[in-house]
Amino acid sequence: MSEKISTIILSNSERTYKIIENYLNEFDQFENVSNINDLSEIFNFLSSLSKSLLIIDVSDNFGKYINFISSLAKAAPNCKIVALSDAPSVDVIVKLMRAGAKDFLALPVIKTEFMEILEKISNQFLGCHIENKCRVITVFSNKGGIGKTSVASNLALELAKITKENVALVDLNFQLGDITSFLDLQPSFNISYMLQNLDKINSDFILNTVEKYKDTSLYVIADPPYFKQAENIPKAQIALLFEKLKETFSYVVVDTDSTFDSKTVTALDNSDLIFLITIVNLPALRNCQRILDLFDKLGYDKEKTQILINRYMENDEIKVEDVENVLGKSVYWKIPNNYFTMMSAINKGVSVSEINPDSNVALSYKELAMSVSDMVYRNKLIKKYSEFQTDMVDNFFRG
Repeated sequence: MSEKISTIILSNSERTYKIIENYLNEFDQFENVSNINDLSEIFNFLSSLSKSLLIIDVSDNFGKYINFISSLAKAAPNCKIVALSDAPSVDVIVKLMRAGAKDFLALPVIKTEFMEILEKISNQFLGCHIENKCRVITVFSNKGGIGKTSVASNLALELAKITKENVALVDLNFQLGDITSFLDLQPSFNISYMLQNLDKINSDFILNTVEKYKDTSLYVIADPPYFKQAENIPKAQIALLFEKLKETFSYVVVDTDSTFDSKTVTALDNSDLIFLITIVNLPALRNCQRILDLFDKLGYDKEKTQILINRYMENDEIKVEDVENVLGKSVYWKIPNNYFTMMSAINKGVSVSEINPDSNVALSYKELAMSVSDMVYRNKLIKKYSEFQTDMVDNFFRG
């Protein structure tokens, strides 16, 4: 019989505590530890275990408990945290997830939802396969020299640092890929091997073979070292590669080349989010407008593509409002122009945050990654609560 998962329920509501305790008792894999109540004792206890669960009701003192969740998540990565609240707004839930909570339930707790979360956590500790809701983000422009690779590599690294989840950075520019140069890597394993051996590779193989960037959870899938390895790659192979990556990573960031070949279109088709990169000058904006028209003809949802301005200067003659009027679409993000920090990072083969974490461009990439990860949580939550409200209406009319 496997060792039980030590669990602490923390709630100022006796009724909530009893309900959770009763539900927990129905699940044999979990053991309620009821004799620890002080936060510092809870912290020390959970931090000392190889696997544990904290169920925490943040309804009464959100600020205090979210700080506790953040500290515990950093000190005890093997502790799963489930947050409860009687005020389940999207903003509250996003803040909890960002702090380190892995799941959220609105109060009063619905038993079926609670038991599903316990089942998932139990399976995670047992090493069972869990559906990975991966998000694929492609960085694209059909105009070269505007910083596409810088955006892809810095965004991917910041996503790995912020979410603490496994992130893949894929170089789909098979002719002139630059990611390994930007991050000063010399990987022994590249994308051509994966494409030739898709039937043999699995998640364990990928995580143990693909090059990691320093001490992070960023995995770099490099472009082929020889042009010949990039010839005649079927579209189906690229699509299957994405399926393999989705099984392994929480985020996949793709840097494409600037042409609309089959592999680029396959990446775009398989993306949840496309960052269309532009700079603020008329040729680049006209080019961006043509791409948006093409995406529309390809049937892409308008929310799938977001505009990102690189090398933005506040005193530019062309303002953001002008860009939005030309493109007929809001600008999602602006990466500030900081030539010296960016060139120093590129020449040294490191991220901008390693050159100067307090620079405007480093902070912008960090905030962009936070916004992207928040978007994931928000979209999931909005969908979840829309379905919940629909069910409530249906139940009302059926009743």
